[in-house]
Amino acid sequence: MLNLVDVFADFKSGKNIDRATMVRVMEDVFRTLIKKKYGSDENFDVIVNTNNGDLEIWRVREVVHDGEVTDERSQVSLTEANYIDATVKVGDECYEQISINDDFGRRAIMAARQTLVSRIMELEKDEIFRKYSEQVGDVIIGEVNQIMKKEILVLDDATKNEIVLPRTEMIKGDYYRKGDVVKGIVRKVEMRNNAPFIMLSRTDPSFLAKLLEAEVPEIEDGVIEIKNIVRLPGERAKVAVESHDERIDPVGACVGMKGSRIHGIVRELRNENIDIINYTTNIPLFIQRSLTPAKISNIELDHETKRASVYLDADQVSLAIGKAGSNIKLATRLTGYEIDVYRNQAEYEIDDVDLEEFSDVMEPWVIEALKNIGCDTARQVLELNADELIRRTDLEEETVREVLRILADEFEEGK
Repeated sequence: MLNLVDVFADFKSGKNIDRATMVRVMEDVFRTLIKKKYGSDENFDVIVNTNNGDLEIWRVREVVHDGEVTDERSQVSLTEANYIDATVKVGDECYEQISINDDFGRRAIMAARQTLVSRIMELEKDEIFRKYSEQVGDVIIGEVNQIMKKEILVLDDATKNEIVLPRTEMIKGDYYRKGDVVKGIVRKVEMRNNAPFIMLSRTDPSFLAKLLEAEVPEIEDGVIEIKNIVRLPGERAKVAVESHDERIDPVGACVGMKGSRIHGIVRELRNENIDIINYTTNIPLFIQRSLTPAKISNIELDHETKRASVYLDADQVSLAIGKAGSNIKLATRLTGYEIDVYRNQAEYEIDDVDLEEFSDVMEPWVIEALKNIGCDTARQVLELNADELIRRTDLEEETVREVLRILADEFEEGK
């Protein structure tokens, strides 16, 4: 039967399709074949053996007296019926087994086989799409199969299906070679060009959430709840957690004894610095915790504009802002408040210089913009990095960098 059994066996064992669907597909394919040859499939039984892939086709017609056949599709003369089965009589049903190869021919069988393979492939695509749609947000472990310019193709260890890990979804510092093991979450599943597209991500905050859930039983049990996660993948992350059992410290539980629980996650995320923060509805306290490791002196809130003015000692300003502004960016995203950092006014450097002294080399509107954010002296400006100054003053990057150069040169010359 032109390897029909082999096709069916592949269908049954490799595609994870249920038995009822297998039978329906086989029946549909051959009923189409029957309709093309006989004009109708109403008087045919298609029987599929799901154990070995055997298929039988039986034509069923009513036996009538010779010369009384009015519908050749549903009736057969007694003489012809007895040629098929000598025991039948008028009024009986005559069952005639159809030889697939002889009655349909090689070309028709080849077409049926191609149709069957096509239907199998479509069902397989639908099954893959359905399976992974249910796994969105779940962790997948796979093996790097192919490395391309913009993405890496990964074979899912569980299903051997191909998953795409775009480089935009990789952590800074991720480097893979063929055969390496990679872990990520299913972020997106969609149909592209009539084929399922499964996208893996290592940068999504939910990936960190799943890693924490795997390491911290209290999270999986629901005793500790992750309230929010913000990340700069591969650099820094902040996780706000809350305990529903007052006896359990959520931060301590997540970190583990001597960091035992968090260390494995940090390694998986390429040494991403993870701050675990105790969540609270007390906004000033939450902002204070979110700016860890900096120590806050005072906080002023504007609830209408969701803006927070944070005051710190001079040696705490850089800690609050973080490398390239990472700490304050994440704190802003975690709390939902735009955070402005100010140095305590009582602290002036002895060798500091008032900004007005630079009026001969800086435009008045530039000095005014700096004063509007609480920077009255040169050192107060230099305490902030370029990104923070651009964000808070709306000055152009070129202008900010020129200001920083002028102020820095002032102190270099004084040495």
